[in-house]
Amino acid sequence: MPIPTKRSYFSRWLPGNLPIRSKLLMHFLLITILPSLALGILTDLVVNRVIERQMNANTLQLISKVNRTLEFYADNVQNTTYLISGNAQIQKFLHGDHLPREARNEALDFLRGFSTLQTEIAGIMLVNSKGESLSNDMYGRSSTDLTLENWYQEAVSGKGIFQMIGHPYGRSVTTHANYKEAEVVSAVRAVLDPDTQRVLGVVLIDLKLRVIVETAKDVRLGKTGMLFVLDEHGEPIYVPKQLGFETIPLGWMDGQSSGNFVQTVNGRKLQFIFLKSPFTKWSTIGAFSTSEAAPEIKQIRLYVAAFVFGVCILGITASFALSQGISRPIHRLMAFMQRAESGDLTTRYWGGGMDEVGMLGRSFNSMLTKIHDLMSLTERQEKQKREAELRILQAQIKPHFLYNTLDTIHWMSRKRGAADVAEMVEALSKLFRIGLSKGSEFIPLAEEFDHVRSYLQIQQMRYKDKLLFELELDPQIAHVPVLKVILQPIVENAIYHGIKERRGIGRILVKGSEWDGRIVLSVTDDGVGMDDRKLAAMRDKLASAMESDSGFGSSGSGYGLTNVQSRLLLTYGKPEYGIQIDSRPGFGTTVTIAYPMQEVN
Repeated sequence: MPIPTKRSYFSRWLPGNLPIRSKLLMHFLLITILPSLALGILTDLVVNRVIERQMNANTLQLISKVNRTLEFYADNVQNTTYLISGNAQIQKFLHGDHLPREARNEALDFLRGFSTLQTEIAGIMLVNSKGESLSNDMYGRSSTDLTLENWYQEAVSGKGIFQMIGHPYGRSVTTHANYKEAEVVSAVRAVLDPDTQRVLGVVLIDLKLRVIVETAKDVRLGKTGMLFVLDEHGEPIYVPKQLGFETIPLGWMDGQSSGNFVQTVNGRKLQFIFLKSPFTKWSTIGAFSTSEAAPEIKQIRLYVAAFVFGVCILGITASFALSQGISRPIHRLMAFMQRAESGDLTTRYWGGGMDEVGMLGRSFNSMLTKIHDLMSLTERQEKQKREAELRILQAQIKPHFLYNTLDTIHWMSRKRGAADVAEMVEALSKLFRIGLSKGSEFIPLAEEFDHVRSYLQIQQMRYKDKLLFELELDPQIAHVPVLKVILQPIVENAIYHGIKERRGIGRILVKGSEWDGRIVLSVTDDGVGMDDRKLAAMRDKLASAMESDSGFGSSGSGYGLTNVQSRLLLTYGKPEYGIQIDSRPGFGTTVTIAYPMQEVN
């Protein structure tokens, strides 16, 4: 037993060598599971993107609302600075005029009214260009010139534009309420002379941080996400302690007014969404962990995973069932074919389906039936051939004995001067000698014509002047082999059923020629001929020569023709070879033999 090589082992797993059930199963799985997985992954990616964009948009909307609230408070403070700078007593103070006690108290009451009405204001202070201050609840900590303070210089550089400057770290101003620097946010605006644009002084307003805290602290992003606020320099305005950091680099925002980015802070991967206010220059930023996916995303992922899992289970089950349903009838048919291949031609496919496999099975049954019929026909033909060969052998034994006896009579007749007897005996002896032909089944056409000539000579002596004959053989085909003794039975029929029945002299013409690669032999007589009914019966008899034993045991009219027809069909095996008959009543009959012009194996 040969040992399978590595190559032959792996070749079993090539796609072309797999069983049809495996191929169907693979194809079904590919067209069900892979698209389902791809659809699930694509859906997950698309949904994640959509929900992420929606969540970012919602977060940005929340931040925008916080920004608008902060801008509202900043706008109130800005309006307050305009109202304050427009007061007559304040104008006098800013121009450096000395205010009497009564006017100063009036101005202080005016400022105190803003603190009372706007609870978000922690304190208001005015400082003129001389460094003098006016405030209801704020004062300088020392004799330091307040015009040298950073907040004053920022206001002056702003040229009358309102500015939010953040927490007042390191300034020399405090409040009676003792607010810490981290608890207030300062806003400043320089007051200019409308004619000369000279700086008259600065309005300083401290805004309580709690208004910012109350605006931002209630906004939650996910479970732990929060908002925080940075000024334009990245300094913290409001940063919840829960975030774990106080500020972020401004470079992360890349100079943009809004957007989002992901950064790792203190070992946590955070998503940042920011929006910068064009009014306050502050950036409101939302920060939340990227691991805190929105509940909608988790729920959709669960639904998608369940859907893909269900489709895969259904696809696998359907693939197994469908591949089994297709391959099982094929395997059953293959088993019947293997039984037929082993020699059991009685087996039959019993599947009753109307699909392609069922039709193939019925065709298989029909093929077995035809093979069985053909084998039976072949057996019958072989039996007929053996019987014919036996009869030919028996016929050859008789001529062998007669040939020797006739040869003795021939010499005795010549010795005694009986020339006519000797001539007839010689023709009969030649007839038997050619018929014997040393046991060979085929003889040259020339010898076959000599055989017919001897037979006609004998018949001519018998019928005296009633029979004339003529033989014409193309010399080019004289050597071509032919089945022996195929012309004599036809000539015999011509004499006994044609010439003998007519009045007067009868003529027989035997011709041999080649046409279109075939040898054509014809025997024509001018006897009584045959009517249509008799001719049709004779043709039917010739047509059924191979389907019955009529050609090998029948007697009577046509026996010689059917015998020759059977021998020709057994030898050459094609219906276009053999005997054809044409006849007209009163005009005679022509019998034509055709067979291929080649050596017979």
